Amino acid sequence: MFLSPGYPGGARARYQNVDLTSQVEGASPHKLIAILFDELIKSIDTMMAAHRMGNRARMIEKQARAANVLIALETSLDYQNGGELAVHLAQVYRESRRLVQHGGRAGDMEPVAQARAMIAELSTAWEQIG
Repeated sequence: MFLSPGYPGGARARYQNVDLTSQVEGASPHKLIAILFDELIKSIDTMMAAHRMGNRARMIEKQARAANVLIALETSLDYQNGGELAVHLAQVYRESRRLVQHGGRAGDMEPVAQARAMIAELSTAWEQIG
């Protein structure tokens, strides 16, 4: 009834999208970054799980999602007010993106796990600021 033909989990994906949209609407800039970190970690986790299950299409989809979120995080940086911190964060985001892309291409999840660890550390620090 709620599933789209040919798209297993279609209803779940739509509900998750509605949930994310409702979180974003009215969120503070700080909360928006926290949401991006959460989405990034979920994408990386799903990418690694898809790799373990041999689902290459899903892995590539989540790899692209993670790369897009990392780009969004980098473009949200305020270099004028953030100074050296913004530069260092940009370097972490770029390195994370490189690791995710390299790991996806090579079918090696170790670099992806390294990227996840870096992002998880930033996410925890961001929550503590908050």
